[in-house]
Amino acid sequence: MALKPGDKIPSFTLPDQNGKNFNVESLLSKKALVIYFYPKDETAGCTKQACAFRDQYQDFIDAGAEVIGISSDSEESHGSFADHHKLPFVLLSDKGGDLRAQFGVPDDLFGLLPGRATYIVDKQGTIKFIFNSQIRIDKHIVESLRVLNELK
Repeated sequence: MALKPGDKIPSFTLPDQNGKNFNVESLLSKKALVIYFYPKDETAGCTKQACAFRDQYQDFIDAGAEVIGISSDSEESHGSFADHHKLPFVLLSDKGGDLRAQFGVPDDLFGLLPGRATYIVDKQGTIKFIFNSQIRIDKHIVESLRVLNELK
């Protein structure tokens, strides 16, 4: 069953791009979160999306939020991807897709790739907004910032 606005996110700990365990509880109550699930490191759409989050990262910080990218790629793949594109935010490895399933992120239109979804989560861990789109990658950033600014 997919999470929806008003639901609490599950507590989770996953390895980051540096091989260290990241626990979401370490940020909750301190910052809003922009949690985005994406299909694969170094693919055209995913690179475009990650670089767009990177390019507007300061806007997210100014809005009181932290960005977290999640895919099923390995920590090593995430490390290379983050270094290659100078990504300033954490990338988490959800091997097996368990967290993706807990959130209920839908697959792409043809069921061939994991879906692309962005969740805006307030400091209490409540989902305020969800944006799902494989093709409107730029809208993930625009809509996320719009919602965060409304939450202020």
